[in-house]
Amino acid sequence: MQLTGPEILRQMSLNNPRNKDEEHPYGKPNIIIDPFDERCLGSNSYDLHLSPKMKVYKNTVPYGMVPAIVYKPGRQYTMEDWFSWKCRDRYDDRNDTYAKYLKGDQEYDFRNPKFLIDPTKANETIEFEIPETGVILNPQFGYLASTVEYTETYNLFPYIDGKSSLGRNFILNHHTAGRGDDGFRGTWTLEIRVLFPTVVYPYMRIGQIYYEKFDGEQKPYHKNPSSHYDRQSGPTPAAPVPVDLFIKDLVQNKR
Repeated sequence: MQLTGPEILRQMSLNNPRNKDEEHPYGKPNIIIDPFDERCLGSNSYDLHLSPKMKVYKNTVPYGMVPAIVYKPGRQYTMEDWFSWKCRDRYDDRNDTYAKYLKGDQEYDFRNPKFLIDPTKANETIEFEIPETGVILNPQFGYLASTVEYTETYNLFPYIDGKSSLGRNFILNHHTAGRGDDGFRGTWTLEIRVLFPTVVYPYMRIGQIYYEKFDGEQKPYHKNPSSHYDRQSGPTPAAPVPVDLFIKDLVQNKR
């Protein structure tokens, strides 16, 4: 059963004795959203906002390209703007990364295994900050971002999704990772992709959070030893995905 906007507000004002900790010995509410402004409360959700910091995986950015373009309203942009002048030589095409791109150099083909991501290992990132004027995102990159809002959820199931206006601009704010957990604490990492070159701005509405009630015995996220992202802050890269060889053993033992 999904919570309505007024019920979200009510859950934020409750002091639930089941949520005791050292800082709140008398209990804290089932929902914490910080910062919170009632103008962002909807019929059955709360709007979340884009934090200024973003990251991309370093290995996925070809040499000479920039992960995002600082947006200047009124300016006409071309493919050349994705290439950094500091990596180019106007007088020697051999060192001109944009010229190499135009010639179909495989260094700029995103199907090149050079840009491999291994999900079982940690991946180095490049961080940049979105200025107030915004940045243009590239449809060929995946961006790690985060919500401005820090949330805590207890005794409820939280999840995030895009707003309808985001969808109609073909902005995807998560890849399968829009589901939270009872007991999750932290900002929400977003996995942003765009279908076309798209401008995003800091503090724009980037999604909404919903809450549902659930049945069954609880296993809160913040008390689960296998949880990776409790108390995460800012765009958080993926934790290495384990290869569970014990599953292989179970399969082989069934044969």
